[in-house]
Amino acid sequence: MSTPAFLDVHVLHTLPYSNINRDDLGSPKTLVYGGTERTRVSSQSWKRSVRHRVEDRLGDPAVRTRRIVGEIARRLTALGWEPALAEQGGRQVVLSAAKNGIKLEKEKEGESQSTSVLFYLPVSAIDALAAIADEHREAVAKESAKKTPKGVLPADDVVAVLRSRNATVNLFGRMLAEIPSTEVDGAVQFAHSFTTHGTSVQADFFTAVDDVPKQDDHGSGHMNVGQFSTGTFYRYANIDLAGLLRNLDGDTAAARELVSEFLRAFLDTVPSGKQNATAAMTLPDLAHVAVRSDRPVSYAPAFEASVRGAEGYAPASVSRLSEYAGRLGQLWWPGTVVSSVHAGVDGKPVDHLGERLTSYPELVEASVTAAYPGDGS
Repeated sequence: MSTPAFLDVHVLHTLPYSNINRDDLGSPKTLVYGGTERTRVSSQSWKRSVRHRVEDRLGDPAVRTRRIVGEIARRLTALGWEPALAEQGGRQVVLSAAKNGIKLEKEKEGESQSTSVLFYLPVSAIDALAAIADEHREAVAKESAKKTPKGVLPADDVVAVLRSRNATVNLFGRMLAEIPSTEVDGAVQFAHSFTTHGTSVQADFFTAVDDVPKQDDHGSGHMNVGQFSTGTFYRYANIDLAGLLRNLDGDTAAARELVSEFLRAFLDTVPSGKQNATAAMTLPDLAHVAVRSDRPVSYAPAFEASVRGAEGYAPASVSRLSEYAGRLGQLWWPGTVVSSVHAGVDGKPVDHLGERLTSYPELVEASVTAAYPGDGS
């Protein structure tokens, strides 16, 4: 029997008039694929929504920040430190952990110093770092009197806390080249989403009425132009099942829980950009999950030639995905697919995407069982 090695999740997801991920000019992000311009949602944008949903459901939050000095200082202030000394305590954590590897940027008036890199830690780790500083309050106070203070906290203790993980660190990994021992290889690869067809940006000229007008004022209080698009997106991610298990020290029950929560979050999140103005809170049209024994496989090339559909892009995209999966199935080595299931809103079986299930909860459960056979205990 083939051993499960990777899990692929493929989703077709239609969004109405929206702009959930903007570029530097406020326009929907785009790419050119197969000679046609498409709307794109960056992997970072959708992955952040997934990460936060997983953390919320598990009650296991993390923080990604360059403002760790201020976060530690706030905790030290709550422990009775003077604000100026608390800032020094926060700086000491960075100075002690990385020596000269991580820089503290110039302090702006009224703000704590930022670090030159983003830290990615469980929220509980910041509490632990503040506790280390609190244990060495006298040393911090003595060093803070010097013109160029050096790290006085026990570096091994600080780095041990920086190595701590939560669920999403184990899923998505962590890179911190300045302190290599804290790095974690991510188990998830997350693709940029893109429309299966050509799109064009649509401009929306809008005005806002001033509710306290001047006499004989018949104009608006504000005018501007927003930019939006619509489309059916192909979304893809994969999970290295063995890699996730390594990150969890072989805890199969924890791995099953993380894969389940990741799949659920992948299906039920939409990035928050411009949502108050568009409410583009749709659900996926189709989801397909394959557990493979060889390597991950994206179906993105199915849409290099843009889809054209007389009855909408979603049905045509489902047909294109089915055709491409069928061709790959004939081309590739047999027996490499351990499990293949799908579910969708039209309730009809789709050829070449494995067994049709009636709901997304069933799809998640079946996929997790295939990924990590057994009861997980």
